[in-house]
Amino acid sequence: MTKKPVIFTISAAWDDAASVWSGHCDEIPAAADAPTLDELFVKISAMTLDLLADNHPGVDPASVYLQISALREVDRAVA
Repeated sequence: MTKKPVIFTISAAWDDAASVWSGHCDEIPAAADAPTLDELFVKISAMTLDLLADNHPGVDPASVYLQISALREVDRAVA
């Protein structure tokens, strides 16, 4: 029997002043900052596994998927 995936969306935005991606997911709940999207994903993945049982009892960690929705202003200097 295949388990239905549970998908959480991480909303991320580039903070130019701090040179980091700031991301959060209210459903988990988790928030973190990291210099790259990959590092942000790793941090929030770890938080998800730590918080899953308390916030989503009965959800199998093997069925959890994270997707990142990232927002960054176009670099006008490149254009």
